[in-house]
Amino acid sequence: MMNFVLGAVAGALIVGIAAIAAARNLEIQQRLGLFPAAPITLMAAPQRPEPICPPPPAVGPTIGTQDMLFNKRRFWSVAP
Repeated sequence: MMNFVLGAVAGALIVGIAAIAAARNLEIQQRLGLFPAAPITLMAAPQRPEPICPPPPAVGPTIGTQDMLFNKRRFWSVAP
């Protein structure tokens, strides 16, 4: 008997959640007659002004070289 009650409660919860999720869908709302089908009107997108880009930064002095990572002076000299 308890299994039947728990199954009925679980089924009711599932049906309730599915009904709420379905009722939020516009196509199902129109099928159920909740809202009349309104014609879809397309509007032109508003024109956005072109963003003003700042000038590129001036090339400054370079810091370091590509060989800095594997420079032999960087590592310790360990004699065998």
